[in-house]
Amino acid sequence: MATETFYYDNKIVRNFAIATAIWGIVGMLVGIIIAIKLFAPNFLGFIPELSYGRLRPLHTNAVVFAFAGNAIFLGVYYSLQRLCKSRMWSDTLSKLNFWGWQAIIVSAALTLPLGFTQSKEYAELEWPIAIAIAVVWVIFGVNMMMTIYKRRVKHMYVAIWFYIATFITVAVLHIVNNLVLPVDMLKSYSMFAGVQDALVQWWYGHNAVAFFLTTPFLGFMYYFIPKAANRPIFSYRLSIVHFWALIFIYIWAGPHHLLYTALPGWAQSLGVVFSVMLIAPSWGGMINGLFTLRGAWDRVRQDPVLKFLVVGVTAYGMATFEGPMMSFKSVNAITHYTDYVISHVHTAALAWNGGLTFAMLYFIIPRIFGTKLHSLKLANFHFWAATMGMVIYVIPIYWGGITQSLMWKEFTADGTLMYPNFMETVTHLIPMYIARTLGGTLYFTGVLVGSYNLFMTMKQGSLIADEKAEAQVAVAESAARKESTFHRWLESKPTLFTILTTVAILIGGIVEYVPTALISSNVPTIASVQPYTPLELEGRDIYIAEGCVGCHSQMIRPFRSETERYGEYSKAGEFVYDRPFLWGSKRTGPDLHRVGGKYPDSWHYMHFMNPYSTSPGSIMPAYPWFAERTTNVDRIPAKIRTLQRLGVPYAEGFDQDAIAHYERQAREIAEGLAGSGFNVEWNSQMVAMIAYMQRLGTDINASPEGRAHAIPLRDDAQAASATASQD
Repeated sequence: MATETFYYDNKIVRNFAIATAIWGIVGMLVGIIIAIKLFAPNFLGFIPELSYGRLRPLHTNAVVFAFAGNAIFLGVYYSLQRLCKSRMWSDTLSKLNFWGWQAIIVSAALTLPLGFTQSKEYAELEWPIAIAIAVVWVIFGVNMMMTIYKRRVKHMYVAIWFYIATFITVAVLHIVNNLVLPVDMLKSYSMFAGVQDALVQWWYGHNAVAFFLTTPFLGFMYYFIPKAANRPIFSYRLSIVHFWALIFIYIWAGPHHLLYTALPGWAQSLGVVFSVMLIAPSWGGMINGLFTLRGAWDRVRQDPVLKFLVVGVTAYGMATFEGPMMSFKSVNAITHYTDYVISHVHTAALAWNGGLTFAMLYFIIPRIFGTKLHSLKLANFHFWAATMGMVIYVIPIYWGGITQSLMWKEFTADGTLMYPNFMETVTHLIPMYIARTLGGTLYFTGVLVGSYNLFMTMKQGSLIADEKAEAQVAVAESAARKESTFHRWLESKPTLFTILTTVAILIGGIVEYVPTALISSNVPTIASVQPYTPLELEGRDIYIAEGCVGCHSQMIRPFRSETERYGEYSKAGEFVYDRPFLWGSKRTGPDLHRVGGKYPDSWHYMHFMNPYSTSPGSIMPAYPWFAERTTNVDRIPAKIRTLQRLGVPYAEGFDQDAIAHYERQAREIAEGLAGSGFNVEWNSQMVAMIAYMQRLGTDINASPEGRAHAIPLRDDAQAASATASQD
């Protein structure tokens, strides 16, 4: 049979490999900085843009989208060409994919420390950057799909299935979760509010982990383990079950992040059921990967590629067992909002994503540079530094998370909280935070050594930019033999395969979200809950910009320990004007949902200026710039108009009076602070933040008519409020 000669594009692979290593170093360095801030809160505290709240989303975006994102493109661009026996469809699209993605990363690195954020986990970037992400992702998808269409191998290998699912699902998740209405180029408000926003965010957030940090790396597992071990995949049939069960079930599991919250109970239950079901396909994939090494385990001792792959796949199995266990309500009641979740995430991130990424780099770089690895000893050092660093990181934080939860829930024999001062539960964890930093630093040291080793490997070789390859001439479909099974036939139909994949991932999202969005009884309204005043709205936006949600929740769960500590548990109807929702994922500090009216304005002023003055032992950083920086009141009318378009019932024309309303409320707070000896301008960020703090959680017992700073509502909203009050 005739053969064709063609050339693989290794230049784009080299570019993504370099970007992966560089951004990995940057992202992990930021991680070490914020880890230090948890026991030394004033570290770099003189620079507002480097505060913990602003750096935390920078760290997550750097390691998820910069490090792992570039690793995804690295693995796909290398393996897809070889699986399809075809060069990527368009060199131009490959370059646009690379430079577009790097531009997005740089824009994230600039905007997040400056406080421009949507405040959604893994989706913090504001709308212009979110659009750019969608465009570059589509460029990548088009390039990938067209390469699949022009493949010289009729059969689509299992890794390609996972690549297709990744492209389709990430696109759907990203677009839906980033539906916002812009105020200007740097500010927007979510199209969803409260409970709906929480459900959409964690449908996205959980499945960003599933389809950005899991499915593409499973594709790499299916490609690189057989290649490195020189063994066929253990079970083709198991791979079929693994793929279809995983992508169908995963999409349902998001609500397990919202157990015991204001989310409707039926949605929580669905999340639990499908999370537990996830164990089966996940462990099926792990077994398929590890069993492929049968007869090749002796090579694991010597080959750093196989070492990283084995530890990575093992960590995947551990994390995908632990995740479903944490979705049981009884377990979730202990682990949620604690540092236990941080260890769970980092077990997977450091060992699974990090392990497979470095395995790919050690496999690919010598081959595309036509040389051998510079130093096997340095590679082994990297492996052990990474493995031991991960262990030293996660074990103290697992321990700390359980300690944290038990201290929160402990009661005395008299029925009072054993540790009523939240600070006591924080100071006990400081030794664990120090140990975590040491483990993270060891892991980071391994990354530096590994990057040096890879650089020297490149230096001693020469890039084979266009690697020559040969393959048989593609056989026309009509001339191909009839496939023996339905799935074999399906693998020759990329369009149909993609359509079925799309259907599989859409079902769960539609079933969970549509009832919550359309049936008003799922989110009962509360007559006393009113929209934020302009000043409170500005304070909330500052709270968002500073990343306060990274340490404080605004969701009191219906546990005795929480209602004793914080007050009445949170109701769904209290969040109908929250865009975005701010329920939080972790408590480094106490819950704030009932903090309104708990302390005088002067206490909040002192707390922001020097947290230690009001809370000895606090690890909260100081925010002295709140008293120095002023708000841009000229943006207030545009914010009000944007929220009106989203359905917030401010009265017609209120945007024209919004600044005056803002000033009246602000001057009252500023005058009260002056009476306590604290002089601050009425238009300072401090005043806005205090106004927001004093509003939190007060609506549930407030009278709409008795508000000190009532805002005018639309006539229909006032009538509805009055009717609800009478009912």
